[in-house]
Amino acid sequence: MSDSKLNLLVIDDDDINIFIIKKIVEKTGFNIDMIARNNGQQAIDYLTDTISQNKPLPSLVLIDINMPVMNGWEFIEAYEELSIEQKVDMYILSSSVYENDIEKTKGYKTVRGFISKPLSMERLTELIKAIR
Repeated sequence: MSDSKLNLLVIDDDDINIFIIKKIVEKTGFNIDMIARNNGQQAIDYLTDTISQNKPLPSLVLIDINMPVMNGWEFIEAYEELSIEQKVDMYILSSSVYENDIEKTKGYKTVRGFISKPLSMERLTELIKAIR
């Protein structure tokens, strides 16, 4: 496993969830730079700026569904329109228990899966190991 820094983008409007994920990231012991944005539009703006500055894109993106301004589904659609060629592992991270949300996840080519909140350290470790 490489010791290179992994960029993680968390898109969630709940600051408590962001705080919890940050603590989980710290406990994994991996070299992770976590960036959080509170809605899909902020995340699209961040990615657009990152691309224009030739900075590394996130390797892993965790996306909440229900957010103001631009929700998770709208973010994914806007992301796919950016035509980013670099492989980015994206997962829906949601408290939704609706089967249609889980099924809808499968309809997006850029989304690798659905994770139910709360995120566990074990699950995050699995995701990181799969990337490296």
